[in-house]
Amino acid sequence: MEWGPLLLTLKLAILSTFFLVILGIPLAYWLAYTKTKIKPVAEAVISMPLILPPTVLGFYLLLAFGNSGFLGNWLNEVLGIQLAFSFTGLVVASVIYSLPFMVQPIQSGFSNLPDNLREASYSLGKSKFTTFSKVLLPNIKTSLLTGMVLTFAHTIGEFGVVLMIGGNIPGETRVASIAIYDEVEALNYASANRLSLVLFVLCFAILLLVYLINNGKRFWR
Repeated sequence: MEWGPLLLTLKLAILSTFFLVILGIPLAYWLAYTKTKIKPVAEAVISMPLILPPTVLGFYLLLAFGNSGFLGNWLNEVLGIQLAFSFTGLVVASVIYSLPFMVQPIQSGFSNLPDNLREASYSLGKSKFTTFSKVLLPNIKTSLLTGMVLTFAHTIGEFGVVLMIGGNIPGETRVASIAIYDEVEALNYASANRLSLVLFVLCFAILLLVYLINNGKRFWR
């Protein structure tokens, strides 16, 4: 079996999840506690990948990241970074596409915490950062882990976005979902079945982990 696309998929999922943890936690915190009137707009923008066809999102990302686009042209000329048809572009696109899967569970975790938890921390003289890192985050471990697992699983299953922005370059952008599509087109059903079976088992294990977490099964102890 060709392991290259599977390893590239895992690499993409790990990096996307890592960057989304850094981006998603503060964004979810802001959405949970902000009183600004633009909150519904921000939530709608973040949630768009949930309902928007992946090819539509991938098309507009390709326009933005391509050398003819303002962002892609600027990055290429000033920083020497090419996003379109590169692994770096896949990571950026995956971060955008999987953003709601990280933000929404964490936002829900913050929103479900009692208000007196923050108030008690502030009354003891703790700063906002200390309250955030030492009081709030430890109390939403389940939400954090759920967001990370869902993001990882969602990235593994990406097809439309990664195909539009990355194409099908072996060793660079040819992830497992694209490799399966290629094998089916070539009528190599045995090879497609092996790749699909690995992803099937992996995704089932990830989803099982999410449900066990949500049911309070502390099986990792």
